[in-house]
Amino acid sequence: MKQFIVLLFMLVAISINAQEKYITKSGELIFEASVPSFEEVKAKNESVTAIFNTENGEIAALLLVKGFRFKNALMEEHFNENYAESDLYPKATFKGKIKNFSLDLLKDSKNHKVLIEGILDFHGQSKQLYNIEAYLSKKESSLILDGSFTVQASDFKIDIPKIVKNKLSNDVLVTFNYELNKK
Repeated sequence: MKQFIVLLFMLVAISINAQEKYITKSGELIFEASVPSFEEVKAKNESVTAIFNTENGEIAALLLVKGFRFKNALMEEHFNENYAESDLYPKATFKGKIKNFSLDLLKDSKNHKVLIEGILDFHGQSKQLYNIEAYLSKKESSLILDGSFTVQASDFKIDIPKIVKNKLSNDVLVTFNYELNKK
């Protein structure tokens, strides 16, 4: 009986170690909704928290909407007050999974193309995203995950006033770059 309990504890310890999680609190996310010939509409958030589970390929990310920085302070103010309504909707989240994830992707330092599916929550709305192209690589003891996708502002019930409709694209390019370290 004593041997059985010791064996059980060893199996539990091994399974816990097999669940490696990688995390960052300084991930980068950039969005751009620029239109040619007009002022750039682009912002960067460098405080994205992301976690990646190597056991099953699940990834989750969280950011504070007020963490986006624009080149123009007035644009930042309009974004927070009129578009993102960041006082009402202070956070954005993504919960998803790398399709067909395998630990073999982490055996070398090559840049492996992966596809991610998941749900993006922003501005009180949820949107299922499919086939987000990303790249996953190992760099010493870190994992690098970067990629991009396009969403529509209208999918998140963000209305673009007629006065600026020709200066602001409904198509928003979102680019992310996470350097994740073992938890």
